[in-house]
Amino acid sequence: MAKKGKAAAREYVWLQCSETGDLNYRTEIAVKGGVAERIKEGFKKYSPRLRKHTLHKVKRK
Repeated sequence: MAKKGKAAAREYVWLQCSETGDLNYRTEIAVKGGVAERIKEGFKKYSPRLRKHTLHKVKRK
């Protein structure tokens, strides 16, 4: 069973392609103490629709 404090320190987010707007990836990030700048900038991930790597930004649902 997960601990309450540990569950609150992490959050699920979607990674949205900046070119197509598709929500391609779902990942878990640490939010305890604020979200890191590296995560706010986005990630270069593969976009299946465009068949190339594009910038993906964090989208919270």
